[in-house]
Amino acid sequence: MNSTVELQKQGAIATVTLNRPDKHNGLNEAMFNGLLDAANTIKKDRTIRCVILTGAGPSFCAGLDFAAVARKPSMAVKFFLKWPWSKDNRFQRVAHVWRDLPMPVIAAVEGNCFGAGMQIILGCDYRIAAADARLSIMESKWGLIPDMSGTVTLSRLTRVDIAQELTMTGRIFSGTEGAEYGLISKLSPKPLQAAQELAETLCEKSPDAVAAAKALFKKTWKKDTRGALLWERLIQLRILGRKNQRIAMQNGLAKDKPSKPFVDRTTF
Repeated sequence: MNSTVELQKQGAIATVTLNRPDKHNGLNEAMFNGLLDAANTIKKDRTIRCVILTGAGPSFCAGLDFAAVARKPSMAVKFFLKWPWSKDNRFQRVAHVWRDLPMPVIAAVEGNCFGAGMQIILGCDYRIAAADARLSIMESKWGLIPDMSGTVTLSRLTRVDIAQELTMTGRIFSGTEGAEYGLISKLSPKPLQAAQELAETLCEKSPDAVAAAKALFKKTWKKDTRGALLWERLIQLRILGRKNQRIAMQNGLAKDKPSKPFVDRTTF
């Protein structure tokens, strides 16, 4: 990590904060590296059960800092190239990495969330936004298309005509409109507080069951029935009878007795 991205852990909840408030958290090279470093650190920590992604200052993220890229054009080339054995380049990874984490990731969105920022929150599991948040798939303004995994995540969240219209026009729409389109999970006047409340609720559940649910829907969403049923069986077998599943059973049958705490998450 570096000063442009902060990673804080409180109990089982990790909070990642984009920290260039004077630039509305526009992404430069340091922020790309900081976000990827934060995600890698979180992935290795089996005590983390939920992640909150937020931005310091008035905005979540105003998108790619094109002025910074113009000053260092080699960054764009370096981040766009992909190793033959990898599935993505660094531009794509900084947004899709949140979907690849085994635990739930919640984006708390206020102010501007444009371009790259929009693609980052689309890679999260939940997006809680202020009604007056300003959202945009803004790449068309620069003569580009969304190429940071936006096509993967948009196809799972909204209709193709909505995705095309927002992508082609690059228009700014509100958090309320985003909820209507299926791109925002929940509206709140205090997105970060709502994200923390959801994270605390998720942390009360078996971390194995929560991670398994995320893995299950990632594998099966829009998959054919035969394939989906296969993944249900395979993922259930990974958690059935393990310690956290036994604890969940004990807690469920305990009635008024204090709940027994869960142990660290099984690797997913």
